[in-house]
Amino acid sequence: MVPRAARPGAASFTLLLILLITAAWWALALWPAGAVEPVWLLRTRAACFGSAPGGLPDTGGWILLIGEPIGMVGALLAVWGGALRADLQWMRADRRWGPVMVVIVMGVLVGLVAAGRRVAFATGLGAAPPPPAPGTPTRVNVDASSFVLIDQRGRRTSLAEHRDRPALLTFAFGHCTTVCPTIVRDVRAARARAGRPDVPLLIVSLDPWRDTPARLASLAAAWELGPEDRVLSGGIEEVERTLDALGIERRRNDTTGDIDHTGTVMVVDQRGHILWRLDGGWGRVKELLEVMPASGEGDGGPGL
Repeated sequence: MVPRAARPGAASFTLLLILLITAAWWALALWPAGAVEPVWLLRTRAACFGSAPGGLPDTGGWILLIGEPIGMVGALLAVWGGALRADLQWMRADRRWGPVMVVIVMGVLVGLVAAGRRVAFATGLGAAPPPPAPGTPTRVNVDASSFVLIDQRGRRTSLAEHRDRPALLTFAFGHCTTVCPTIVRDVRAARARAGRPDVPLLIVSLDPWRDTPARLASLAAAWELGPEDRVLSGGIEEVERTLDALGIERRRNDTTGDIDHTGTVMVVDQRGHILWRLDGGWGRVKELLEVMPASGEGDGGPGL
């Protein structure tokens, strides 16, 4: 049995207390508090660490966070250095203390990693890249041949049906009287300005509850679509699966049935692959069409 005097004493418990105080201090300074930080936390961080709202400590705050623990450990070593070394040697030799020491070391490492991630996020190093500005073409590569819906002629057709030429793909619904008619009209106008009457327009309904296949012919007429253009819908589940797979964000009002959505236009190339998408703006549809070849030569869109 180990003599009582050889067991951990005040020096080791003081070191543990320093570690706990340091962890609490760093958590107070860096722990994420959500999008809206409480007023008391803002004032405390500003007073103790010179932190701006949502930001990191200033130079004085970092000196406090790093220098204070170092100073306390230095004082501990100066006063109880021998006793602390004896305590640590005893704990290392006693297997009962092994798990405790492992937990302490792991806690320190986890704390350091969490602090590093918080600093990286606050400085922008760990932040996700900002989304493209509305109307900025985004390069994608999605095989559209697996998306099959019903057109205004009652025929099941793939989004990649026109493999010999590019196609435009957008999303709308019949009961919409604001954004949807504007999208359809502007995309048709961009096609005309680009001098590309050969490019068909495909419109997938966002509202399969009301835009049933029987109503698609009247929608095509209302939107003044050409003979090669298609309005597509189908069963609710298959349309919803298609929209989800294409990454079309929308929200349906269960009371009115209307759909809140962002205007999205996609370009399907000659291979039947969706090659470009524009979200929240479609001013560059004409530009995309102008660089898309009329035959299967290449995939188009260089330099965009």
